[in-house]
Amino acid sequence: MALAPREIAARDIEHPAAFVREVAEPCRPVVVRGLVGSWPAVVAGKRSPAQFRDYISRFDAGGVAEVFVGEPKIAGKYYYSDDLRSFNFSRARMHFTEALDRIVATAAERGGRSMYMGSLPAEQYLPGFAAENQLSVLNTAVAPRIWLGHASNVSAHYDTMDNVACVVAGARRFTLYAPETIDRLYIGPIDHTMAGQPVSLAAAAPAGDERFPRFDEIRDQALVAELQPGDAIYVPKLWWHQVEATEPFNVLVNYWWDAFSVGRDAPATAMLLSLIAIAERPPAERQAWKAFFDHFVFRTHGHPLAHLPAEQHGVLGPLKPDNYQKIRARVMQMLRGA
Repeated sequence: MALAPREIAARDIEHPAAFVREVAEPCRPVVVRGLVGSWPAVVAGKRSPAQFRDYISRFDAGGVAEVFVGEPKIAGKYYYSDDLRSFNFSRARMHFTEALDRIVATAAERGGRSMYMGSLPAEQYLPGFAAENQLSVLNTAVAPRIWLGHASNVSAHYDTMDNVACVVAGARRFTLYAPETIDRLYIGPIDHTMAGQPVSLAAAAPAGDERFPRFDEIRDQALVAELQPGDAIYVPKLWWHQVEATEPFNVLVNYWWDAFSVGRDAPATAMLLSLIAIAERPPAERQAWKAFFDHFVFRTHGHPLAHLPAEQHGVLGPLKPDNYQKIRARVMQMLRGA
């Protein structure tokens, strides 16, 4: 029997601060049943794909979007070619309404081509949509994106932002792996991806694939969540998630934001800098830097200056109100070689 994420009801989350404290802070996936069940978009989607198209078309700003188009043989699994050098689908540019019309018109067909539009900023393509379909648990400054298409399978990948994904029409199955499993997921190309983020090659392979023997150690650790219209899931940063749209017509709206940011600098930036500063140093030196990172950054054993009075913590004190800018200025100075 598959493991499942924790579930809560929408009524149990009163406001954004409670969402951050009770849902985001533990950094574990959480399903929120019925979170967007009252959205007009969800109501229209439950009626029929055509009703959803008529509703959403009122907001169309005439934008052109990239559309993935898959031949019947891939069955909506947008992925690499066998040699990982190209992809098993094509890309087309279409006006939003044209693509949506095609998706709706062919949703009931079996054995045809599949289409998929993803990560479209709602405020750019559908101005006014967010005002009519508001997510109460996030600050209104967090902007939604919309994903539409036929049945599809998006390979397991991670995001460097927190994510709330809301099912508007159809159904979604999320299969999630913890960040700590990365060494057994067999990551694909970093610079040659389908949509920006690298994917797990093992999670997309059939069971028992001899190319990925260590994946069997974690296969049964996956969390699986089945979402219906109106349901949402919180996916923390760095959690790997495979997303399957399981109905002939599917719509999802998601929100990416950093729940714990104190400035404009992202953890992923620090990791990239570490690739050029640390990754290819001798193993013994890397271990030495790891000890310092564990002590000063990850704080495995608590605050590194806990033995000193708080007024003597200096730049290791709270980042706000002053230390963030002090440290950032020092980093920028060092990067400039000054």
